[in-house]
Amino acid sequence: MENGEIPENANEHCPGPQSDSAGKSDACEGCPNQQICATAPKGPDPDVVAIAERMATVKHKILVLSGKGGVGKSTFSAQLAFALAAMDFQVGLLDIDICGPSIPKMLGLEGQEIHQSNLGWSPVYVESNLGVMSIGFMLPEPDDAVIWRGPRKNALIKQFLKDVYWGELDFLVVDAPPGTSDEHISIVQYLDAGSIDGAIIVTTPQQVSLIDVRKEVSFCKKVGVQVLGIVENMSGLCQPVMDFKFLRMTEAGEQIDVTEWAREHLKERAPEFLSTIACTEVFDSSRGGAEKMCREMGVPFLGKVPLDPQLCKAAEEGRSCFVDQKCGVSAPALKKVIDKMMENQGLSRMLVDNNA
Repeated sequence: MENGEIPENANEHCPGPQSDSAGKSDACEGCPNQQICATAPKGPDPDVVAIAERMATVKHKILVLSGKGGVGKSTFSAQLAFALAAMDFQVGLLDIDICGPSIPKMLGLEGQEIHQSNLGWSPVYVESNLGVMSIGFMLPEPDDAVIWRGPRKNALIKQFLKDVYWGELDFLVVDAPPGTSDEHISIVQYLDAGSIDGAIIVTTPQQVSLIDVRKEVSFCKKVGVQVLGIVENMSGLCQPVMDFKFLRMTEAGEQIDVTEWAREHLKERAPEFLSTIACTEVFDSSRGGAEKMCREMGVPFLGKVPLDPQLCKAAEEGRSCFVDQKCGVSAPALKKVIDKMMENQGLSRMLVDNNA
C-alpha cells in the first residue's frame, strides 16, 4: 500500500487506504487489509499531486460517457479526437475502458506498443498532434481478457494519469466504459472534478438507453462534472438508396438477391433516385428521444447522428470520417455536434486565437 495505492487483494469498491472511511465502510467488511487501513495514518495521496503536475500542461479535459454499452461511445470519442486534431489542436485520447479497449482499433493502432522514456510513458501517435493511450497496447495478445477487480483498474487509471507524458495538449479526450462505477469515480477524483471541462454523454433514441443516460446525468451532477451535452447516436439508418441491398421474398420464405436488377431499373426508370438518401427508424423514438430528455433534465442537446454504415466501416478501418466524402451522411452530423459543443463552451474562440 505504498503511496496510498489500493492493494490488489482489496474488496471491490474499496474507498482507498487514505480515505477517512478506510477500514470502516461497508465495502471494507471481510477485507484482509481492514485492520491496517483503519489504523494507518491518513494524509494526502502524493500521487494526486503528481497527477495535478502532469495535467497542468493540458488545457481542456473532456469525458465521453454512456449509460449503457453498444451506443457508439468509443466511435464518437475516436471521431471527436480526429476532428479536433484536424483543427490543428494538440490532442490526446485516453482509453480507460480497461476490460473492453476498442480505441486502438478505431484509431488504426492495433499491434502498437507503449514506449518509455525518462519523461514517462509515451503515447502512441496517429499524427504528430494526436496521441493515444490504452491498455490495449499492453496486452500480450489482442484476444487476452482483462480480468481485474476494481482496485487494480483504479491503479492503472492512476498510472495512466501520473506516468503518461502528453506534453502540451489543447484537449485530452477520455473514453470511459459504460455505467457509473469504479473507473468513473477514479477519473473524476484523480483529475479533480473542478479541472474537468465536462462530459459528453452518448445515447441511442430508445427508452432502454435513455433510462441509463438519466443515471449518467445524475452521476455527473453528484460528482460536480458539468454535462457538456447529450449526443443521440444511431438516430435512424441513413444511406444512399444505391447502397442498399434489394431482396425479393419467395412464397416459401426464401430471400433472392435482386440488387443488380433493382439498381438497373432505378437507373433507367427513376434516375433521380441515384442521388437520394433513404432513412428509416431503427430504434423507437416515439417518446421524444434524447432531445426531450434533455429538456426535462435541463442539460444541452448537441444533436443527432444517424446510423451510417460508412461510419461503421471507418471505425473498423481506424480512420477519420472527415477526410473524404465516403461518410456523406454521418460526417456532417458529427461536425455539427462537435461545432455546437465547441461553441457552447466558448472554444470556437480558442480556434480563432490559435489560427491568428
